[in-house]
Amino acid sequence: MSQTVVLKVGMSCQGCVGAVNRVLGKMEGVESFDIDIKEQKVTVNGNVEPEAVFQTVSKTGKKTSFWEAPAPTPEPKTKPVEEKPVEEKPTETPAEPEPKPAEEKPAETVAPA
Repeated sequence: MSQTVVLKVGMSCQGCVGAVNRVLGKMEGVESFDIDIKEQKVTVNGNVEPEAVFQTVSKTGKKTSFWEAPAPTPEPKTKPVEEKPVEEKPTETPAEPEPKPAEEKPAETVAPA
């Protein structure tokens, strides 16, 4: 079964690239490979097992690990904010002051004669 294996390989020069190129060129089942020194990335296509490709490239003495796929961006775990309806306040216009109620005078009491 043909598959793609992607590795991160510590390569600092063309000599490093040559070493990886040599071991992958001899590996059985490899159909094609790409070596990117800037990204420190080695992509291997073919009828190969990921662990076998890892072991083969590790024999160069270069630090080797499986390339980690970028993690998907997680959805925020906060609840959506419910929009509250905006209460419209009536615009206040200067109103005439309310008239004060007339003061009631106490009723005069007439003393009996």
